[in-house]
Amino acid sequence: MTKLIALLLILAMAIQLIKPLGVPGLRRRTDFWKIALIAFAIWAVALIGRDLFV
Repeated sequence: MTKLIALLLILAMAIQLIKPLGVPGLRRRTDFWKIALIAFAIWAVALIGRDLFV
């Protein structure tokens, strides 16, 4: 499952470089790094949450 999510995020970043998604905050091609930053933040929260509740 995590490999699928990683693949989808890489695909979203590639699409952002080719044709911007048009979502607020992702209107320029150079905004592809924001997708990676958001993904890293979500991953960190999930990792911390998993450690706290297990």
